[in-house]
Amino acid sequence: MNSLQVWLAIVGGLVLAAVVGHGAWQTRRVGGKTRSPKPTPKEAPAPSSTPTAAVPLAYQEPSFDADSAPTEPIPLDHLPAPERAASIEQRLADVPAALNVLARRPVAVARIDALLDAVALLVPEQPLGGDAVLAHWPPSRRAGGKPFLIEGCRSDSGVWETPVAGHTYRTLRAGLQLANRLGAVNEIEYSEFVQILQRFADALSAATEFPDMLDVVARARALDRIAVHHDAQLAMRLTTRQSQGQWPVSWIQQHAARHGFVSGPVPGRLVLPGRGDDAPPVLALVFDAQAALADDLDQSWVAEMALVFDVPQTPQTEQPFNAWCASGQALAMSLDANVHDDEGRPLNAEAFTLIREDLDGLYAKLTEFGLPAGSPATRRLFS
Repeated sequence: MNSLQVWLAIVGGLVLAAVVGHGAWQTRRVGGKTRSPKPTPKEAPAPSSTPTAAVPLAYQEPSFDADSAPTEPIPLDHLPAPERAASIEQRLADVPAALNVLARRPVAVARIDALLDAVALLVPEQPLGGDAVLAHWPPSRRAGGKPFLIEGCRSDSGVWETPVAGHTYRTLRAGLQLANRLGAVNEIEYSEFVQILQRFADALSAATEFPDMLDVVARARALDRIAVHHDAQLAMRLTTRQSQGQWPVSWIQQHAARHGFVSGPVPGRLVLPGRGDDAPPVLALVFDAQAALADDLDQSWVAEMALVFDVPQTPQTEQPFNAWCASGQALAMSLDANVHDDEGRPLNAEAFTLIREDLDGLYAKLTEFGLPAGSPATRRLFS
């Protein structure tokens, strides 16, 4: 055996020994991972913060009275601060399920409505493709403070829809919203609408038919009067007790998140989302925006918040009033807050009963006018 063969044998033996040793080490490593020693108290996993699954609401009358507290309550005033907070959190398990975010579902798309819109027709010389319509689409679909919608009637089915590429349309129409929370359409806004639509029609070689301006303005004012007398946004004030001091913003966010609230579009606004992806929030928790913009939210403090419920925006069937009451009750318990109305009067079970009776009457009136709460037309009107 020459020296080359000897060296090859030595190298082969070393490689074989390394493979065997690595296999033994891997076996020991895997075996160690399969063992599940009982964790010590310090190793015990923390409770999950994942939101609870959505469940249907139970329609019941919530109460802020002391008699509504769980039986045999713990005397919180005699507990240390950490144990007191833990006890309050335990009580929240009894709060109605109205705080859970309900299962998402698509909402109805806003459509031109003869009750809400002034409708103009655009009749082309021949059917138009969706690509051509979109190529001349107005850059802005607002006239002053009022939005307008554009729809096309499909040549194949006669269905009205927002124009899309690949479809053919024999007629177009545009609907200018007659009123919103900024007021009724005026002559200047209607004239701007006519000018925008006329340019759009000229680009498509389409004839136009516009409703009379005086008739549009009169309809708009009548609709605005209905809206003004049937608009409602309920506000529940939560304030700190004198002996308690103020709340850190981080603490407010933490407790609100447990009840389904998420960050809103502007600082100082947390919202309880609606069911649909494009639906407005069911509730809004509003506090000082400057405090919410602080670099350290643990050192940014507030003493007052408002829990707001926009009545016309949410369907009565979703029981937003129940969610409003239950959310206020839960936050008042967890934050140890006083609860009162805009005039500083305490809110109790009797007050909520009266509010609910007035609310039922408002829902009935809106339905009578063809504007049920939460419908696409109603959401547009009260926006």
